[in-house]
This record gives sequence, structure tokens and C-alpha cells, in this order.
Amino acid sequence: MPKNKGKGGKNRKRGKNEADDEKRELVFKEDGQEYAQVLRMLGNGRCEAMCIDGVKRLCHIRGKMHKKVWIAAGDIILVGLRDYQDDKADVILKYMPDEARLLKAYGELPESTRLNEGIAGGLDEEEDGAGDDYIEFEDEDIDKI
Repeated sequence: MPKNKGKGGKNRKRGKNEADDEKRELVFKEDGQEYAQVLRMLGNGRCEAMCIDGVKRLCHIRGKMHKKVWIAAGDIILVGLRDYQDDKADVILKYMPDEARLLKAYGELPESTRLNEGIAGGLDEEEDGAGDDYIEFEDEDIDKI
């Protein structure tokens, strides 16, 4: 059997939490950047996001964030737009929920943006009629069946 020459395995790589960004400075968008909300994760370091300017883009998670910053559907992210491909973008930063609320309060995000939802963009209309999931039958209807 060969000797182990490494310094450890998978758990060592997970070890230090480098995402201890408590009280980090709020980053606003610059030119060539846009705010977006993740619609769904696609795998292979990519996600589909709806940008604030109304364009749905395929976003690539940069290597510095890959496997360190976990992105889920509904998260607010900052994407860098590509000059040569309008339908693709690169994820620069993921905003924490409190930072996203601050962005909305500062007017950077529109009021229609729904924060901390599972899926972005108002796809869950079930909340309006939550108790309408059953059908009530009369006794005569049951006898006919």
C-alpha cells in the first residue's frame, strides 16, 4: 500500500469557513454589472437568473465562489454582463439575506422583487387560496358513485 503524502482529505478541504463575511461592506453595482435573482440551478457551476433589467440570463459561477459560496434558487446575486454575449453573465457576488433587504431599502432592487422565497418571481400563487385543496361532496353524489 502506498504511503499517504497529503495533509488530509475531504474534511480538511471543508475545514476553515472562509465565508465569515459578517459585517462586510455592501457592494453596489457598477457599469457592466447587474443585480439578478436566481431562478434555478442548472449544475456544472451554472444557474439561470432573471436580471433586474428584465432579461433571463445563463450565469456561470466563478471559480473563486465554486464550492465555497452556495447559491440556491431565490438568492439575490450580482452578475457581470458580457460584452459579446447578452444572454450570458458571470456571478460575481452572492448577497446575504440582510444585504438583499438593504439593497431593496436603498432602492437598488425594485419593490416587486420577492426576497427570501424558494423560487423567484411570484411562481407560487398557492398562498392566495391555501384552503381550497379539497372538494366537498353531497351525500347524493357519493351514492351515485
